[in-house]
Amino acid sequence: MVKYSQLRARVGAELQMVQLCEPAAATDGQLALAHHPKYIADLVNGRLTAQAQRVLGFPWSLAMVERSRRSAGATIAACRTALSDGASANLAGGTHHAYADRGEGFCCLNDMAIAARLIQAETLQSARPIRHVMIIDLDVHQGNGTAAILKNDSSVFTLSIHGENNYPFRKEISSLDVGLPDGTGDEEYLCALQEALRLGLERFKPDFLIYLAGADVYEGDRLGHLKLTVEGCQQRDRLVIDFARRLGLPIAAAMGGGYCPRIEETVAVHFNTIAALAQYANLNE
Repeated sequence: MVKYSQLRARVGAELQMVQLCEPAAATDGQLALAHHPKYIADLVNGRLTAQAQRVLGFPWSLAMVERSRRSAGATIAACRTALSDGASANLAGGTHHAYADRGEGFCCLNDMAIAARLIQAETLQSARPIRHVMIIDLDVHQGNGTAAILKNDSSVFTLSIHGENNYPFRKEISSLDVGLPDGTGDEEYLCALQEALRLGLERFKPDFLIYLAGADVYEGDRLGHLKLTVEGCQQRDRLVIDFARRLGLPIAAAMGGGYCPRIEETVAVHFNTIAALAQYANLNE
């Protein structure tokens, strides 16, 4: 949890072009775009069973619910801001293991699915409606909850590049899945990403991008098992942002995982992502 406060402090100190905002909590109605009403009621009112809490990974509390609502609200806010600024980010978020009817893997609410559907609904009557959203999930763990929630939704394309042998051990089927072996380094990863973006664009024409920029692909991460350097992570970010630039698309990001024993190294990877997005936003002014 410390990485979030450290990242916010570093962004505030070093990126003067970035405006930091406190997000509003996502409402029950917004959560219902991706989650079943019974699950929302059980989560909000503290009715999760002991088994449900074990699968989620931590015990229920009012603070946990509030934090989860605000994390989803931050991804919603990032999507709204990206429409005007070209790029924006949630300094947390990326809770892609949450299913429609349950939390899993320390993820209560699926901010990716919620935000994708909300930005579609909110722009429906605008001059430039967002009809097709591509979620580019580059956390080291597959976005199983996102894939399951959106599996029958042809208006959202889910692209996941992840560790094949990593959690979750039972994968869902995304629109495009690329599973990588343990030990994959910069060159192999970046080639896989370039090819996945090419294939994704062949199959789907997005109006908007949501980018899950997990720092757990970094070689120093204790849970990732991939071998990307800090420079490799930066090149990954640039490939995604260049993809947005070539297509002239807004992009909203969330930070996802990062579990390096030296927290400042995880923070550095996330900080570089925010800096790259800020530069893209400045180019769109």
